[in-house]
Amino acid sequence: MLRTMITATNTMGQLQHKLDTVSNNIANSNTVGFKAQEATFNELLYQQFNNDKLDRFERQTPVGIRYGTGAMLGQIQSNHKQGSLQQTNRDLDLAFTKPKQYFNILMPNGENGTETVYTRQGDFYLSPLENGTVMLVTAEGYPVADAAGQAITLPDTVQSFAVGNGGVLEAAYPNGDIIRTELAVTEFQKPQLMEHIAGSYSGLPANLVELGYTPAEVLTELAGADRQQIGMQSGTLEMSNVNLSKEMTELIQTQRSYQFNARAVTLADQMLGLINGIR
Repeated sequence: MLRTMITATNTMGQLQHKLDTVSNNIANSNTVGFKAQEATFNELLYQQFNNDKLDRFERQTPVGIRYGTGAMLGQIQSNHKQGSLQQTNRDLDLAFTKPKQYFNILMPNGENGTETVYTRQGDFYLSPLENGTVMLVTAEGYPVADAAGQAITLPDTVQSFAVGNGGVLEAAYPNGDIIRTELAVTEFQKPQLMEHIAGSYSGLPANLVELGYTPAEVLTELAGADRQQIGMQSGTLEMSNVNLSKEMTELIQTQRSYQFNARAVTLADQMLGLINGIR
């Protein structure tokens, strides 16, 4: 009975992680550029009991009893399928029209520095600075990087924006001047190696070298002639790719599995009570 409890409680803990993943997907179903997370399970170690060696019937599993110890969450992967595009008619709402292309964002790393993270969330804003300029930032206030890896700053008299070919941001001014800035765009070659940071942001994992890869094998900076591969349009946002029907089905199935394992713990406890009550 104790082994039954251990098996059930091991699985319950992992099912709770899947519930958290599904709940996070549902909560971000309206988050711009969000990519759904998909959790898969693996079987834990099991013990083989060869208690019936005379059984000669053909079967796909070994003869005897296989006593498992539960299941574990094998991996959580991001679904990088492109979400639907929604027209907003706002100059600083930018969306990619091709998959695997991401904006470069400069996020503080907690050590008085910044690290480059990646997102398809293109609802950008202007944050005023002290010297009569403005900075292009995300909805969370993180600077957007240009092709040189620097934060994009412009004079604060900017009037309107547009996106030209090759991911060039064109800022128009009342006197007719136009300042053109190449937005930094990165293409994921191996998107499943990327690590989810928060919200719609992804970054390179800290153990990338241990996994046997280099940043150049995972990411491609679209620069020079490669910038013609960039598909981007303004006045549009890419919505999340969360399938609510699928997520609700996963939520119900996971909850039922959790209840089943909880019931197994209850039954094991009741049977132990009966055994202890025998005099």
